[in-house]
Amino acid sequence: MTLPKTILLIGSAPDAVRAKKLDSTLFHTIVAINNAWQIRPDWTHSIYPDDLAEDKRSEPAQFQSLVTSAEYVPANNALGGIVYAGATMAFTAAYWALETFKPDQMAFIGCDMIYDDAGQNHFYGKGTADPLRDDPTLQILEAKSNRLMAFAKRHGCTCLNLSERPLSRLTFARADAALEPTADLPVLIDEEIDKALAMEQKAGQYFPGGDYWNDARPLNKQALLAIDEQWMKIVVASD
Repeated sequence: MTLPKTILLIGSAPDAVRAKKLDSTLFHTIVAINNAWQIRPDWTHSIYPDDLAEDKRSEPAQFQSLVTSAEYVPANNALGGIVYAGATMAFTAAYWALETFKPDQMAFIGCDMIYDDAGQNHFYGKGTADPLRDDPTLQILEAKSNRLMAFAKRHGCTCLNLSERPLSRLTFARADAALEPTADLPVLIDEEIDKALAMEQKAGQYFPGGDYWNDARPLNKQALLAIDEQWMKIVVASD
């Protein structure tokens, strides 16, 4: 039996440390986002933004690779661009992995984007809640999750959330450590997806360099909110 090509993406939430115990044979590739390379030594790719401090970056072994904006911006552009994807590294890394590896599955752990702990809100202690910053690309995180799920499905890939936390901004089906779904996979509505993509095309919020904050053209916050609201309509409501 051929195992599906599965990518593990590790974020920085406190429960990301559970990734240490996941069976490496289940994964084709292990992508550590930002500081998550500290969690287990067998990661294959460490992906981080250009402004990550030098002392927080990993030192790769021979079998490991570092992924910077030179790689992830073009990959995100191929799937609509970082503005529509959502400019935070969990989504950026996922689109890069989807475009680069063409996986059958992407499994996420430590990427819930819930910061309800007044003390330690990252596995390494107190950190900045990047997805919650005031940014027009991050108005509805669940909508960005829906978008990723839709793009993955259209590329023959299933998104799974390995989190055991009660709340998550990810809208994917939960799964256990063996990658078995513990809930039904969301049912997506193709017509609503097509409407969202048409709205993106019409809005024209495309910045090939990825650094939209340095562009003279301001982002259209209201247009992006309307697009997010449309992405929220793509999942069939559960009974």
